[in-house]
Amino acid sequence: MTRPTKTAFHRSSSSATSIEPSCSIAKDLDRGELEKSGTQRQGNDMAITRIVPQLRTTDMASSIRFYTEKLGFSVEFNYEDFYTGIRAGSEIVHLKLVDEKDPSIPYVDDGEHFHLYLETDGVAAFAARLKANGVELVKDVHETPWKTREIVIHDDQGHTLYLGEHLSL
Repeated sequence: MTRPTKTAFHRSSSSATSIEPSCSIAKDLDRGELEKSGTQRQGNDMAITRIVPQLRTTDMASSIRFYTEKLGFSVEFNYEDFYTGIRAGSEIVHLKLVDEKDPSIPYVDDGEHFHLYLETDGVAAFAARLKANGVELVKDVHETPWKTREIVIHDDQGHTLYLGEHLSL
């Protein structure tokens, strides 16, 4: 399946190996605006304002149903039925339609790793809601030695999602 692609980078004319952002949003912001927003400039050229993960799906409709109906998130955008943004609070996760299942899933499962870690509050109540919505918990509500309360679930594609909240010391 061929999908259109877009790149957010271009090669610098000064060096064949240098890659620069094609937009200069961070350069356009003055230091005062960055300081007010709580964003810290990395180096002299840019400030990272958000990291957006992307998960692969072989069935976009199923994934959208899982994230909206089971988890209660919302669709932020849908581009040509192969690329969707899912809003979870103030964060966004991108879903991309692909032909084959994500090859990282068995590795993540075997190593007790995760594809996404979602920090939240009220994990126990959210776990109860998930169970009521038919979501099987891979690992039920538990407290960790690093002072979090967590649950573990798999999405409709098998990606491992941890949901956790910090505990008071």
